[in-house]
Amino acid sequence: MPRIEFYVLPDSDPAKRLKAACVLAMKAWRAGLPVFLRGSDAEQCATLDQLLWAFKNDCFVPHDLVEDDASSPVVIGRDQPPANEQGVLINLDQNLSPHTEQFARVIEIVNQQPELLQACRDNFRTYRDRGFAPKRVEL
Repeated sequence: MPRIEFYVLPDSDPAKRLKAACVLAMKAWRAGLPVFLRGSDAEQCATLDQLLWAFKNDCFVPHDLVEDDASSPVVIGRDQPPANEQGVLINLDQNLSPHTEQFARVIEIVNQQPELLQACRDNFRTYRDRGFAPKRVEL
């Protein structure tokens, strides 16, 4: 059963949420874990692809869009199943992934945007109702 964590940001800036996703992806990759970054749509996936190249000047995070290489250490996609199971899912979509059970760890990144806050609260309850023990982590 995956470990579920909600990382809570103190502001409502969407750019900081994406940067937090990149930092967490880098940390998981450095720990030797495969990462699936789940964007909310194709535009956000493209933004994440560009951001992973530029968010940190002194570090390269090997990544690909799922359609380019699904077995990359860090994969960016939507609802595709992970090529590497038991990795880390960083979910930026407001809905739960259909592949939650295939990951060892699921990270939901929350900021203070009212719509996102409500969706994440609903997701927290859904995880709990499904037998998971989600945790809250303040950033």
